[in-house]
Amino acid sequence: MDISLWTCAVRGHETYAPDEPALAARLHVDTAAGESWRCLRCGDFVPGPARAHGPAEDAPEVPRGRLLRDRVIMRLLAAERVLRALVLILLGAGVLKLRGSQDHWREIWDQDLPLLRQLADQIGWDPDHSKIFTWTDKAFTLSPTTLTWLAVAIFAYAAVQLVEATGLWLVQRWGEYFAVIATSLFLPLEIYELTEKVTVLRVLALLVNLAAIVWLLWSKRLFGLHGGAAAYYAEHHTESLLTVERAAVEAT
Repeated sequence: MDISLWTCAVRGHETYAPDEPALAARLHVDTAAGESWRCLRCGDFVPGPARAHGPAEDAPEVPRGRLLRDRVIMRLLAAERVLRALVLILLGAGVLKLRGSQDHWREIWDQDLPLLRQLADQIGWDPDHSKIFTWTDKAFTLSPTTLTWLAVAIFAYAAVQLVEATGLWLVQRWGEYFAVIATSLFLPLEIYELTEKVTVLRVLALLVNLAAIVWLLWSKRLFGLHGGAAAYYAEHHTESLLTVERAAVEAT
């Protein structure tokens, strides 16, 4: 599937009429059905007037080809970060709710525990060796102050995930750096958890994060890799259809 055509089908074509006559002539055709302008994303000619017009340097930056695929991947990573943040926010809210009423919630936990064990037996899960059960039991013994600081730490981690998601979704250079640094900081913890117990979820989480770091470092040319920032911005400039057509006009 052509990612450019798929994006145009969802968001509409991006046509632009430059003020420069020679450049406009390369993006415009007259047909029996009327005028058509070339889409800056997929390259097809679209019937009807251009979506916008003005000097060529004021034309919108429209990612296409590999750059568009990269943008889709970054937004998928951003969505995954948002999902993590939501889970952490719910967890932090649960910790705050537990604060100061451990005895009440311990009583409810003890009442529901037999039902949870029955459910665990049905799905083949051993709750006695589960960290969720272990952490829950420990939470009932923590002081309100400790629970407060624990909730603050969880909310802070959620905030990091949201900042990372924002930078990735908006395809900002700072977001790419932030994502690599923030994800790398938590890799030792994920590796340590694997030394305690190997699970499919932990392995997948580690592989996703490693793949995201390597992909961002190489494809976005971070920290001077693969040509650095100069090559990164040059690639964005040369991938533009308007830039290609302008070069063709200058060559004639």
